[in-house]
Amino acid sequence: MNFKEILELIDKVAEHGIGSVEIEQAGTKVRIEGKPPLPSQVFAPYMTEHRQEHQPSSAPISAPALPPPTAAEQAETARVAARKAEEDSEVGMHIITSPIVGTFYRSANPEADVFVNVGDRVSKGKVLCIVEAMKLMNEIESDVEGTITKIYPSNGQPVEYGEKLFAVKV
Repeated sequence: MNFKEILELIDKVAEHGIGSVEIEQAGTKVRIEGKPPLPSQVFAPYMTEHRQEHQPSSAPISAPALPPPTAAEQAETARVAARKAEEDSEVGMHIITSPIVGTFYRSANPEADVFVNVGDRVSKGKVLCIVEAMKLMNEIESDVEGTITKIYPSNGQPVEYGEKLFAVKV
């Protein structure tokens, strides 16, 4: 089997919901396992009501009960809801992100006061924090005027490029 044939086989397994396929050819063995189908929502079949002249149908149509969600499904739902709530709370906010990978510090040194706190009013160019990268201290400045509403990382926490540092209400 060549690579193209294997890819086609994978597509067929996924397309038809096949549990698994195992093929052995010329000493090469390939096993493809499909994902089990996710439980889908169950809907009552569409039923047309046949009217008789003096006996209208009044029997309710009910769908079979769905199994209760698993703990993993509940946890995923909670994560999605938390992410949605965080995104909604950021509407109208200016998010300042890390321009580099490094370590986030709220002050210039351990004995110094922090640069900003939640609720502080900042002007454009105000130093908000330091991101240390390769022993270089990079001052991160505000690019807008506004009020700090959230500080995402904690002091001394590693941050990635593009990671949220501050939310500023402009």
